Amino acid sequence: MPEKKVQDLFSLKGKIAIVTGAVGLIGKYHCKALNEAGATVIVCDLNKKDVVKFASTLKYNSLGIELNVTDKKSITGLRDYLLKKFGRIDILVNNAAINDMFENPESAIEQSKFENYPVELWQKSLDVNITGMFLCSQILGSVMAKQKSGSIINIASTYGIVAPNQSLYKDEKGKQTFYKSPAYPVTKGAVISFTKFLAAYWSKNGVRVNALSPGGVENSQKNFFIKNYSGKTPLGRMAQPFDYKGAIVFLASEASSYMTGTNLVVDGGFTIW
Repeated sequence: MPEKKVQDLFSLKGKIAIVTGAVGLIGKYHCKALNEAGATVIVCDLNKKDVVKFASTLKYNSLGIELNVTDKKSITGLRDYLLKKFGRIDILVNNAAINDMFENPESAIEQSKFENYPVELWQKSLDVNITGMFLCSQILGSVMAKQKSGSIINIASTYGIVAPNQSLYKDEKGKQTFYKSPAYPVTKGAVISFTKFLAAYWSKNGVRVNALSPGGVENSQKNFFIKNYSGKTPLGRMAQPFDYKGAIVFLASEASSYMTGTNLVVDGGFTIW
């Protein structure tokens, strides 16, 4: 492989990039980053109106396409459409995921306890966070394997590396307001393991597979939580959603051409203590 200049290594000009969970908190910034680097971005999420509207703000003929990552027919439809329109798929960002949301804040403390945690919520997380990633990688990644090139980026989490610190969810008076449930950490740990499996499996097909583990993103959480989290992070703050733009472009581009099966941790140092 001939040497390239740095600016060319990071270029995604002419690439077709799919982002799932694309209109979520950091999903939009994944899309923006890839687009700013030159890629045509396929903005995928559950709400058709939202993805079409957001895609219209991007350049290079980017598209918004409704997608359910747990529905095989939905993913195969996306694949067939993109192959007909563009003839290739170059980048897949498996960003779609769910985190537990309890309808009643007053009952959340009891429901979020491991002893009481509903198996229905556990199963829902497995379906979206693991099976959704598996199906998208299998159906869309197989195109990359066939064309002998591509980059798959699976979004993991610091909670796929370390256990949740339940003290983060104590308020100023020391009262536990919520427990981080087992589903999210378990599924994000699986993301990292699956990344290693697939990187090895498709190593001879020119498909690189890496994970990105973001730290916590500030998103109008209660002040006590932001303070608690920031205090346990060496950089002294939570992330902003745009803090991951550089990492996404790096993993998607030739700048990381000798990198596969790796978990890139971008967490302000949260996991070093």
